[in-house]
Amino acid sequence: MRSKGFNKDNEVQTGLSSNEFQPKEVKLNTVRQGTGASTEYRLRAFLGSNLGHRTLVACMPLSDFYDHSLVANRETLGEDGLIAQRPLDMNHARKMALYMLKGIVEAAIQEEKNKEGNTDHFVKEAWNVIHSELGEQPYAGLQPIVVNIRECEINGDDLNVIEGVDCWTILLSQAHKLWVIDGQHRRKGMEMLFTFLDEIRSRSTYPKRGLFSPSRVTNDNNAVTIDEMALWETCWSIAQQRLTIAVEVHLGLKTEQERQLFHDLNRLVKKIDVSMALDFDTSNPINLFTKDTLVTTLGLHVSDNEIKDWNNDDGSISRKDVTAVNARLFMNKGNINGATGSTLTAGQAVATRFWTEVLAIPGFGERNAHKKTVAAQPVVLKALAKLVYDYSLHRRKPKDADEILEKILSSIKLIDFSHHNPMWRYYEMSEDERTQNNLSGLSDYLPKEETGNRDIGGYQEGENVFRFGSKHNDIYPIISDMIRWKLGLPSRTK
Repeated sequence: MRSKGFNKDNEVQTGLSSNEFQPKEVKLNTVRQGTGASTEYRLRAFLGSNLGHRTLVACMPLSDFYDHSLVANRETLGEDGLIAQRPLDMNHARKMALYMLKGIVEAAIQEEKNKEGNTDHFVKEAWNVIHSELGEQPYAGLQPIVVNIRECEINGDDLNVIEGVDCWTILLSQAHKLWVIDGQHRRKGMEMLFTFLDEIRSRSTYPKRGLFSPSRVTNDNNAVTIDEMALWETCWSIAQQRLTIAVEVHLGLKTEQERQLFHDLNRLVKKIDVSMALDFDTSNPINLFTKDTLVTTLGLHVSDNEIKDWNNDDGSISRKDVTAVNARLFMNKGNINGATGSTLTAGQAVATRFWTEVLAIPGFGERNAHKKTVAAQPVVLKALAKLVYDYSLHRRKPKDADEILEKILSSIKLIDFSHHNPMWRYYEMSEDERTQNNLSGLSDYLPKEETGNRDIGGYQEGENVFRFGSKHNDIYPIISDMIRWKLGLPSRTK
């Protein structure tokens, strides 16, 4: 087969074949490293033209891509002027690794079900437990990664290729690296995934800070069982032998061009609406809880739009706000990122009870709910959710937590969530007014007024409503303290 190279007219130019090669004597120090046949990597790719620039489109094994790629960030190049990437976010990379792990476990289970002779589609219980705790994933896929070969001429004019029927074989030396323009966190996720599986297989234990470990694992017992090892061996085989990634290869771009392409790929994309994203995402177990339990079973009216005009209130609560309340209820976090099947299992019963009691609050979920009850404002639900979390899922909950939790849940529908409850107006009152409204003892539950933002909202005389402010992270702990005082619970400040 005759080897060829790209020419500047976007055509392939024939070079000398191996039979026509005439050897000559040279000094060893004149030979460029990485040019030998033993170190050559053959990249099978289609030729493309992305907005007039020659590109290669390839499908590579994950392991090959990782081995032949680099990232032009500070972690790789230090303070080098050739940097064309933002700093690596390890938390995001870990999320990508977990996403890949979920996809591989799903593939392993499907493979087991489809094995010849497995007519009952039987899967070991240990596999099902891991699958459930990781969280089910209806479908998983990685978007193509965009890279650049810096070590060639523009458009790859100096690269050698072998002609094929449908695609071409690009002959790359060790000097040719795939510099990642868009996809550095996917690449780091691959590394974390391979490391996790390799450590399990070599040590037969779950790494203390690994990607995942079953809920049964403790500090004293982190050994991998025989059935679990069978799953991880299958996942390793899939990861090494069958996983591929689509790669678009740009050719000979300078650093400035890489930076521009990075900007365009990351800044010119329109973000998906939050409520739509949550509606579409069925991989997160808390999202599934919202759909299956809250909407279908309990009948909570969830909409994609936030109620901003209280005169046009249909009684619904936005999906974004439901998710924020559930994040506080299940995880004591501001979002549901990182939720697993174990997260849902631990809090589902209490969360179902919580929402059942919320739906029983007078006026909640009805038309004009915002005018009928302050509980229609999400910040109040977050305050209630935080209270429930503290006495149900918090690691340092008190010994009498179960008793206190029952008191909270059974009292939700009995609390005065009306707009005229003077408790909400505490910070608008003088000391005399607080005494007249029997609020004197509330000061023992609230943080000192000079220690932070105490502008929680205000009462609007014309509409006879109390509107809480928009800074929820500052406000919901204060509302939670007010409810603690009203129910006679232990003070958080003592």
